[in-house]
Amino acid sequence: MGSSEVVVASLFVGGFILIAVEYKNLGKKEVIDSFEKINYKQALIIGIAQSFSVIPGTSRAAATIIGGMLAGLNRKTAVEFSFILAVPTMLGATMLDLIQSYKNFSTSNLQILAVGFIASFVVAVFAIKFLLKFVKNHTFVSFGIYRIAAAIIFWFFVLR
Repeated sequence: MGSSEVVVASLFVGGFILIAVEYKNLGKKEVIDSFEKINYKQALIIGIAQSFSVIPGTSRAAATIIGGMLAGLNRKTAVEFSFILAVPTMLGATMLDLIQSYKNFSTSNLQILAVGFIASFVVAVFAIKFLLKFVKNHTFVSFGIYRIAAAIIFWFFVLR
């Protein structure tokens, strides 16, 4: 199975998992609604779920949010934990990339990198705020449907 097929399969399966987890948690009374209530076992489950994001087509955020919800976190807390968990992950990946390619940077490249960093940070803050407001009143079912539709479209137009 090639990389494109793996991406399509991951999108498709991930969409169904998002929908299934939402329906599994529907109406659950006992959910973790703050960071202070997350225990080590739940954090480990979320960390293990994050490891699935090495599979092409698997979203790191979706993997950790699904892991959080399966571990008993409510939707909002799972999203918040996912974003906090992203900080060391992305910082580590960025530092590794910079260390491996620092010899290729000139002064003008560093300025462009700084502008890109600031712009992406600002956009990320707004995106996070939007998503946190969204998940207060909406489920991830629409994201699951989107992933399934994207997989079908990708398969139909690219792989078929």
